[in-house]
Amino acid sequence: MAMEKAKLTVSSNAVVVFSKSYCPYCVDVKNLLTRLGATFKAIELDSESDGSDIQAALAEWTKQRTVPNVFIGGKHIGGCDSTVNLNNQGKLVPMLTEAGALKSSA
Repeated sequence: MAMEKAKLTVSSNAVVVFSKSYCPYCVDVKNLLTRLGATFKAIELDSESDGSDIQAALAEWTKQRTVPNVFIGGKHIGGCDSTVNLNNQGKLVPMLTEAGALKSSA
């Protein structure tokens, strides 16, 4: 059930951040996405009744147990370092735009 819920959430949102509300790396990623003007869905695993099940399903699916666990356009990006690195390389905004999470400035 948790795997289905995770996959459904990822497939129905342009950007998903599986997060924990107290995690500083999660806060950094959500702040970065907010600064860029991206629309995203944050799933706070520490607030979800099945959060630990979802986290276990994500670990099985993505081979990443830690949060944040970021998906853009249905594609697993990784965690905080991966997301920040993509931004530093100028690759994050095009990915967000392609996924429909950013309004084109054109």
